[in-house]
Amino acid sequence: MGEFDASAYGQTIADVYDEMVEHLPTGPAVERVFRLAGGGPVLEFGIGTGRLALPLAARGLAVVGVDGSPDMVAVLRDKPGGDRIPVTVGDFSEVRVEGRFALVLLAFNTVFALPSQEAQVRCFHNAAAHLRPGGRFVIEAWVPDPASFRDRTSLRLLSVGEDEVVVEAARLCPAEQFMRTTKLRMTADGLRLLPANHRYAWPCELDLMARLAGMAREHRWADWSGAAFTDDSRAHVSVYRSMES
Repeated sequence: MGEFDASAYGQTIADVYDEMVEHLPTGPAVERVFRLAGGGPVLEFGIGTGRLALPLAARGLAVVGVDGSPDMVAVLRDKPGGDRIPVTVGDFSEVRVEGRFALVLLAFNTVFALPSQEAQVRCFHNAAAHLRPGGRFVIEAWVPDPASFRDRTSLRLLSVGEDEVVVEAARLCPAEQFMRTTKLRMTADGLRLLPANHRYAWPCELDLMARLAGMAREHRWADWSGAAFTDDSRAHVSVYRSMES
């Protein structure tokens, strides 16, 4: 599998990342996180280009970030208000920052960017170590569906428009719960290859990681609106509460 490079993802996608995530429910996510934080400071693991951090800060929350990609952070810095958000560049499963937080956020499947179960367990412990007593760790992730793969491979059309077509090729490695993916983004400027590998985990596995880190699940929703999580849900927003008193 090779040595994990936390900066690799941003090297290929930073300049087009904001265009690739325009479809995401940013407004509902910001509203939900704002309410869960209860006015307290927020630490975002994988802060990226500031899609969530900037509007949270604009609403008056103190926001701090950690990200593995200096390229992504550079895009954040160029945005209005981006230079006022403290960001540490490094592996968010290990990097410690100063302070204790009301909420630690890990959105948009970013927990799966960590390459192994061991790294994901470290991430949960790291989140717990940054929380105030009773603080919350909030994760957004997709629900694995290996049955959707034929011969452990898939090719999906993600979006099609007059100016852009995005296709994703993926190969599943069930023994390691690992998925190698590359998005192919086709525009008038040419073809871009955007690799992004995932070490996927089921929601119940994340629940166990939380318990090992001294946190208990408080909520699980199908999305940021708070819709019920059911057998048919393809994603989840899970909220874990620190049991430290």
